Amino acid sequence: MNESILITSNSNQFVPDFLIVGAQKCGTTSLYNYLIQHPQIIPALCKEIHFFDIHFEKGLHWYQSQFPASLESKRKGITGEASPYYIFHPHVPKRIFQIMPKIKLIILLRNPVDRAYSHYHHQVKMGTELLSFKEAIKKEESRLKPEMMKMLNDENYHSLPYQYYSYVARGRYVEQLKAWMNLFPMKQFLIVKSEDFYLNPEVIFHHVLDFLGLPNFKIQQYTKNNAGDYPKLDLQLRNELLEYFKPYNHQLYKYLGVDFNW
Repeated sequence: MNESILITSNSNQFVPDFLIVGAQKCGTTSLYNYLIQHPQIIPALCKEIHFFDIHFEKGLHWYQSQFPASLESKRKGITGEASPYYIFHPHVPKRIFQIMPKIKLIILLRNPVDRAYSHYHHQVKMGTELLSFKEAIKKEESRLKPEMMKMLNDENYHSLPYQYYSYVARGRYVEQLKAWMNLFPMKQFLIVKSEDFYLNPEVIFHHVLDFLGLPNFKIQQYTKNNAGDYPKLDLQLRNELLEYFKPYNHQLYKYLGVDFNW
């Protein structure tokens, strides 16, 4: 696909007004499900389209077909999708920028230790992870490094190990945000701390609506989706991971000017 192609105003279909780009296991499903209850938000055919990371070769017309079919629908509201692998995939920021440079971007960030452990149990549940969490972390770099090289050498290469086993790497948020913010202006981002979202979903929901330029709307119930049920993380391993992430978290706080207190 020619990545320089831009969306034209005379297209009969359209692409989203907003994207929830991540991070995985940070509340993206819950937030998207709340948003599509708003009468002025028209849902995509599915929450996670994965166009810019996995299905990019299918082309822009395929992507447009995943959204409401007419400009008449567009006049009734806005639309968006939520693919939480977007934030971590090395080619996604430039792909989105080249096609939708004015898109509004929503990012949820969770304590990286909790995110990693939740991600691990998600892969165990999916049957794609057989190692213990401790072993998986030990082997993460050797699993990911060769896959990253393949992805950088071939933009069409889709790496399941890079997607599945990136427990720690996905929690180095500052590395990912810099790649995005080198392209998009800060005003196009809304960054939400997941713990705040879990604690006060209604407040955060209204904050997101304000970012999207929509009037407040009250939904009946703020159900938490995809909540994991698994044993507590070993305290020693948790402390080791907290120590590992400390310098990355401090870099993040300095970069954003916000202390998430992780």
